[in-house]
Amino acid sequence: MTSQLSQILHERFELPLEAIAEARAAAARKGERFGDVLVGKKLLSETAFLQALSALYDIPVRAILPLTGLDTKFAQHLPIGFLKRFRLVPILDAGDDNGSVDDGSAMPPPVTVIAINDPSAFQAIDDLVRILGLTTYEVVLSPRDEILSAIHMAYDHSMDSAEQLVQDLEENSHLVIGELEGTADLLDDTSDAPIIKLVNHVISQAIKARASDIHIEPYQDLLKIRYRVDGTLYDLVTPPKWTQSPLISRIKVMAKMNIAEKRLPQDGRLEVRIGDHEIDVRVSTLPTAFGERVVMRLLNKSSNLLGLTELGISPERLEQIQRIAASPNGIMLVTGPTGSGKTTTLYAILSSINTTDINIITIEDPVEYQIRGISQIQVNPKIELTFARGLRSIVRQDPDVILVGEIRDRETADIAVQSALTGHLVFSTLHTNDSASTITRLVDIGIEPFLISSSVIAVAAQRLIRVLCPVCKKPYVPSAGAIVDAAIPPEAINGRQLFEAAGCDHCIQTGYKGRVAIFELMEMNDAIRRLILKDFDATSIRSEALNHGMVSLRRDGIAKAVAGITTVEEVLRVTQK
Repeated sequence: MTSQLSQILHERFELPLEAIAEARAAAARKGERFGDVLVGKKLLSETAFLQALSALYDIPVRAILPLTGLDTKFAQHLPIGFLKRFRLVPILDAGDDNGSVDDGSAMPPPVTVIAINDPSAFQAIDDLVRILGLTTYEVVLSPRDEILSAIHMAYDHSMDSAEQLVQDLEENSHLVIGELEGTADLLDDTSDAPIIKLVNHVISQAIKARASDIHIEPYQDLLKIRYRVDGTLYDLVTPPKWTQSPLISRIKVMAKMNIAEKRLPQDGRLEVRIGDHEIDVRVSTLPTAFGERVVMRLLNKSSNLLGLTELGISPERLEQIQRIAASPNGIMLVTGPTGSGKTTTLYAILSSINTTDINIITIEDPVEYQIRGISQIQVNPKIELTFARGLRSIVRQDPDVILVGEIRDRETADIAVQSALTGHLVFSTLHTNDSASTITRLVDIGIEPFLISSSVIAVAAQRLIRVLCPVCKKPYVPSAGAIVDAAIPPEAINGRQLFEAAGCDHCIQTGYKGRVAIFELMEMNDAIRRLILKDFDATSIRSEALNHGMVSLRRDGIAKAVAGITTVEEVLRVTQK
């Protein structure tokens, strides 16, 4: 089988036999699956590897599994760890009735389909068939993420709904929260306490919906729970007002915060796991007139870091950024509001230049992702480890590249500028509206214009715009007025189709799924440097940059709308002034 699979990969997918042999050796050495190593090395896609397995085992490939109307009865009989370990899941398939004739005959019963990722796990398939008592079934090959999504969907649906949990709370209003530690996997939590079940459900639903934040907001006569998905807040559930105190206390216990202190703001953090997702939760409480307000920021540590090519950067901007990242010294600043993806962009840049011959050190608050080969420092104000103090120590560590999480004060800015002038390449972030106003902001902080013109080599402003759901987006013809308002060049639409959001189960009825960045990259040149020395007015600097070919945020967004990635309305919403 091994040699046959190698032959198929070599002949059908033109993989060199040497690369196949190296991947097999790496898989044996690391204890990983052969297919995972091939996909990880980007020698071929997971779909292509499944097609090779299909040819070898004569098992059909099903790239997409049905997640709506999923029968979750098997979740009561099979532990989630068993299915995740062997990457298999049973689903009911009613078959494809396209083109069928309605002759009054009874529809055939649904067939149990066992989706697997590794066909060699035949013992696990036999165990599943025996436990579920299946007499007939079909086996298909499916991608790992599709199988895991089906597993998590099934076990998530097998939990009580938020509405049912609220009803349980109303029926058990005498229950008081106990000081219990959070479980390792929220899907495996079997606690009967309604408050604990509600907290677990709120977090798991937020993760399932790809939420970045959970808001628990107390008002005079109600308690509202909302979550932020792709930058927009949506209502989740409205529990009874009396649950406010035990609900917030439960969260504070999980985050190891002081539950007795309700008059002062507090910060805490906790880690939870749901399925194969490791989630770092940063908790912030704020006293309001009607009780403590809680915001939980969710950071999925299991997600992979994005590369520069995955950020949505146009080829021209990508070439500019790669050239800037190869500079021996200077400062590159990435600006934008909180949650606009600045850190993700900087991580992608660092990953692209992270080689063994470069010493990269970062100081961040907090360290959001661990990057192999890069030394990362966590800011800790409690012991007076600030950005400025940490940066002062970093420059004595012989770095080639330095990342400063954020320039917040003059001291940090001064050290960053001096580091750039003494032969270091420095990356950092700043909160400004566009690239040109960054110069004015640095002057306001207290940096001399001549130092800015000598040290800053580029400023990138960015925003995140929502991506249209590929399942339900629909074409439309914009009005002439809308084209004028959006400043879309008429020639840009010729022969192109614009789309608008609709909404479906795939995108939780929002019409959008995921986000992509739009960029405004201002690369310094002699004309802009002379302007900084003469007049650091943001309007003048912006005009000069546009004259030299800078693409504005709105123009970059409109280009993505014309390409069918997003909508014109979404671009205008994000870039309006």
